[in-house]
Amino acid sequence: MGKVTSLADATRIVILSGAGLSTAAGIPDFRGPNGLWTRDPFAELVSNLSWYLRDEDVRKSAWQRRADPAAWAAKPTPAHEAIVELERQGRLRAVITQNTDGLQQVAGSSPRLVHEIHGSMRTWRCEMCGKGGPMEEMVARVQAGEDDPRCPHCGGITRATVILFEEVLDADVLEASVKAAEDCDAIIAVGTTLSVYPVAALFPLAKERGAYTVIVNDSPTAYDDEADEVIRGDLDETLPRLLGLEVGSST
Repeated sequence: MGKVTSLADATRIVILSGAGLSTAAGIPDFRGPNGLWTRDPFAELVSNLSWYLRDEDVRKSAWQRRADPAAWAAKPTPAHEAIVELERQGRLRAVITQNTDGLQQVAGSSPRLVHEIHGSMRTWRCEMCGKGGPMEEMVARVQAGEDDPRCPHCGGITRATVILFEEVLDADVLEASVKAAEDCDAIIAVGTTLSVYPVAALFPLAKERGAYTVIVNDSPTAYDDEADEVIRGDLDETLPRLLGLEVGSST
């Protein structure tokens, strides 16, 4: 099959999504002007594995953040829904996301097509025995009064299944993401500056393999000069329009 020359001709599209997709849903980023770590430097310690494991106060702070109802108030946006519609049309190869909020699956994307490079805030895991479950279980315990809930199986330290500093990425998720980038016929970078590696390297990888490349972001990225198309503006308007999709209005 020859190289596609426009997005309209693509049938195996990869979406590479970043923090911009989440901030549009009301979830703050980390290092931006109003980012979580910018406003509260102590919060960055929550994302450091060694601090999290050795400091009870850091864990308590992390659990209080996770149990805050505001942390779960975000809803999928029209941009998320446009990606779901792309899947319904049979044109979505994969969603490779740097976000941990799980909103793409909440919007209706098949979990098998969503590769969460940095893990998920919607599940927990024990650091000792490795068992885990849905985050709702732990949030309910914190809201009931436990400030540092331990594993119900072995009493070990529990945590969200988000990749922390000092950890390596999940090899299976990364391998699936690389494969998707290699065999897609188009890749769309959405809400990402393409500056965090190794995820950012998937965009030029797809281009090298012949994919049609598009960047949809509200600010410049490292690969603007190499993309076939660069689109600026509100993601909830630009992405559905780019894909030529009508997003459902039932939400």
